Amino acid sequence: MKVRLSLLVVFSASMAYLWACNRKVDALTIWLLSAGGFFVTGAANIFNQIIERESDKLMSRTADRPMAAARMTPVHATVSGILMAILGLSLLFFINSLCAVLGFTALIVYVAAYTPMKNKTSFSVVPGAIAGSMPVLIGCVAGSGTITAGAIILYLLQFIWQFPHTWSIAWLLNDEYDKAGIKLVPNGGGRSKATAIFILASTFLMVPAGLLLYMYKSAGLPLCGALSVAGLVLCIPAIQLYNHHARKWALRLMFGSIIYLPLLLILLVVEKFLS
Repeated sequence: MKVRLSLLVVFSASMAYLWACNRKVDALTIWLLSAGGFFVTGAANIFNQIIERESDKLMSRTADRPMAAARMTPVHATVSGILMAILGLSLLFFINSLCAVLGFTALIVYVAAYTPMKNKTSFSVVPGAIAGSMPVLIGCVAGSGTITAGAIILYLLQFIWQFPHTWSIAWLLNDEYDKAGIKLVPNGGGRSKATAIFILASTFLMVPAGLLLYMYKSAGLPLCGALSVAGLVLCIPAIQLYNHHARKWALRLMFGSIIYLPLLLILLVVEKFLS
């Protein structure tokens, strides 16, 4: 189920809920959102591993996964995934039907588009970003009951964030991905200057993205300015990666992006509750 990844999804959705609920926090809704999001994400990860069980055998970091290591059969995994999907979507439906629809959409895009595309084209990062950004949208809908302008902007912020985050990981794991035939590195260029340009350009987008919430009156100028500064800080390892192609800069960009997202969500919630 990739528990750590599933818990990160739960955190993102819960923080988005707290931001969107206008300080009217409902404990049952948070529980339904957290449990539902956890099981839907777990189901998506299970179906992903069913599809990728042969390529998982070829990479050292995935070779010990249950199906790659033959500790679980695809039939058992499929049954588990279906049960988790039904349970997770049912819990989201108890919040409202739109949450369940968005959760189902994320599941389908991740399993039916992103996963099979990874072995065919580097454009798979797009459906991956679409599905990976859905938790904050679901959290906002759980909090407000509808898709607001602020929810769309927050979704776009995480969508843009997905590219430098995913591509920095792809740079680090390029050799492993090559062995398994996975094409996540942009433009199929490996650890090249062309790849570094894509990573740098996507990272630069984080700077103006930080101002979108202010433009649509969803956050204050000090917070949005701080987010733009954080985006500039992320550009430092991206620039160094372009100049030197050194693994350490991809690693710093990856860790920087990991810090950026929860920091963004925490600051948004703190500002909302203090305003």
